[in-house]
Amino acid sequence: MKLSYKLSHLFLCSILIALSSLLTACEKPAADIVHAAKEPQRNEAPVPDLSQICQNLKKEMTTMDAQRTTLAIEQVNQDIRLCVPLMKPAEQKELMRLSKQMYQQFLHLDRTAEQQQAFETYVLDQSAYPTIQQSQFEQLNIRDQYLLRHKGQAYIELIDQGDNKVVYRRNPQYLAKVFAPYLIEPEQKFIENLAEQNSQPLFKNQKLDLSADEIAKRAKFWQQYVLDYPESSYIADARYLENAYSSLLFLGLENEPVSSNFENANDVNEAYWTVIENLAQSKDGELSIKAQKFEQFIKMSAEQRKQKIQLSVKEQTKLENNPQLLALSQLNQFLNLKPINFKNLKRDCFSDAICSAT
Repeated sequence: MKLSYKLSHLFLCSILIALSSLLTACEKPAADIVHAAKEPQRNEAPVPDLSQICQNLKKEMTTMDAQRTTLAIEQVNQDIRLCVPLMKPAEQKELMRLSKQMYQQFLHLDRTAEQQQAFETYVLDQSAYPTIQQSQFEQLNIRDQYLLRHKGQAYIELIDQGDNKVVYRRNPQYLAKVFAPYLIEPEQKFIENLAEQNSQPLFKNQKLDLSADEIAKRAKFWQQYVLDYPESSYIADARYLENAYSSLLFLGLENEPVSSNFENANDVNEAYWTVIENLAQSKDGELSIKAQKFEQFIKMSAEQRKQKIQLSVKEQTKLENNPQLLALSQLNQFLNLKPINFKNLKRDCFSDAICSAT
């Protein structure tokens, strides 16, 4: 009996020892699994050094040239998005200036006279006949071939300036998308709206490519911008744009005036007259006042204009034999508009999302 008990006890102990060994053996692989799971963390790719990226950014931008790819310029643009939020306003503007230089260098081409002719022929023919022959494409400068294949990438586009002149340019939306989201509100509003307005050229075949309604809409926008953001760093440009679109609305262009001689309402372009009448009856601030004065001017006789609007003797003498130019000069002064020569702009606010000296 005692022997049987001892054997049973011994057997039980053996089982317990075996189970204990088994549990110990199971614990080790679990620890190894946890350790293995942590191991890859030591092998992960290092996090990019943002300070280093921003430090090298200006060098990357200034060394961009016509040998680089659209992928390279897109990478720089991505780095700009990372760095702009960390910069002070003066640094942000410096980066915008460098971005213009970067694209000018990237889009620079040296064509022979034959290559220039081939480029213009190909581009203009392709717009009319999309299935243009590959043989014509192969006559182009190698860089032209590359840029045409990648048109639409990295904000690169072709723009028809009229008179068979087609050029590459950086789309105005570039500054609106890459820079504007990270700027203070007045600058963001200025850039985003000017980019939208300048997405299409102002002129086509030497003629204004805007309706009277659109011109008035833009004049009202810039008038309101001046009121809303008087401390904006772009306030001078906003005033310039307000004056420019007001001039286009009430005066027109030298080769495309709103009226021949501004003698009466019937002598005014119908679409413009309708817009001006509506403005005169609305409450759109200074623009409405100008519209009301325009109506007054139209009703004046030549003698009344001469008495009420004092031009210099020199200008009066110079223009007295040219009724149209005389009326334009008088109206310009009566509405307190600053003359703008759109054929020879000293400041270009009509091709990008910011203004620049020409």
